[in-house]
Order: sequence, then structure tokens, then C-alpha cells
Amino acid sequence: MDFIVVLSNIAEELPPGRVFGMDGQLFIQTAAAIFNVLLLSGILAFLLYKPVRNVLQKRTNRIEGQLLQAEEEMQRASELRQEYEKKLEDIESEREDILAQARKYAADSSRRIIAEAKQEADSLRDRAAQTVKLEWERAESDMRATIVDVSAQMAEKFVTLAINRETHDRLFDETLSDLEGMTWRD
Repeated sequence: MDFIVVLSNIAEELPPGRVFGMDGQLFIQTAAAIFNVLLLSGILAFLLYKPVRNVLQKRTNRIEGQLLQAEEEMQRASELRQEYEKKLEDIESEREDILAQARKYAADSSRRIIAEAKQEADSLRDRAAQTVKLEWERAESDMRATIVDVSAQMAEKFVTLAINRETHDRLFDETLSDLEGMTWRD
């Protein structure tokens, strides 16, 4: 609604018979304004074209340089990343090698320790068997000595007593019963 009011006010201000005030004066003023714009554009273009173009070219060159530098840095970063990944792979394979060597060393040490323990156990068993054999021989020797002593005592008793047939049988039976309790081993 306000727009219609504004248009009606403009239409009232115009002299009769003129549409929008288009006359020769308007065309001259319009042509002069266009000429001024073109002249000003030409002068500004002539004066400012090269400096603005140089500034834009320098900016373009600087941006391209920065892009090239960024691309080179990205390439270097990519190479460094690949180098680090290769080093990590080398470290991983070296770790695996070290672990394999450690396992092998542990297995060899384990086998060696077990072999030494078996050897020592065999040695202890042999010494124990030898000790048992010596103890057995000593027991046999003690038993023989005891038998000899018993026999000597019996002979002494036999001689000291008036030996008659009954005493002799009784002593013989006692000695036999003592000897039956003992075992002989050859």
C-alpha cells in the first residue's frame, strides 16, 4: 500500500505529458554519465591494471609456492612415516628374533639343568647303593663276629661245665635257636 502512495506522489509531481520525465536532457545526462564511467574505468584500468595484476600475480605465486612447499612437506612426512613404519617392522622382527633366541636359550638351559640334575641324582643313588652295600657287609661282618663270639662262649661254657650228654644237648639246642634267628648271606 505504501508503494502505491509513493507512485501516485511521483506521478503528481511530473509535468503533464511526460512519462517518467524522459526527455532530451535525460538522454544527454545519461550519455554523459556513461561516458564518465567509461572514461574513469579506462583511466583506472590504465593506471591500476598493471599494479593490481602484479599484486594478484605475486599473491598467486606466493600461494603456489606455499602449496608446493606444503606438498613437499607432505611428501617428506609421508617418507618419514614410511621410514618409521619400516623401522617399527624391523624392531618387531628384531623383537621376535630376540624372543626366539631367549626361548631357545631357556630350552637349552632347561635341558642342561635337567641333565645335570639327573646326573647328580644318579650319582646320589650310586653313592646310596654303595653305602647300603657297605652297611650290609659291615652287618654281615658284625654277625659273623657275633657268631664267633657266641661259639667261643659256648665252647667256654661247654668246657667249664662238666659236660654230660644232657648239658651238651641243651647248649646245642640253645645255640641253634640263637643261630636260627640270624640270617646268612653270601
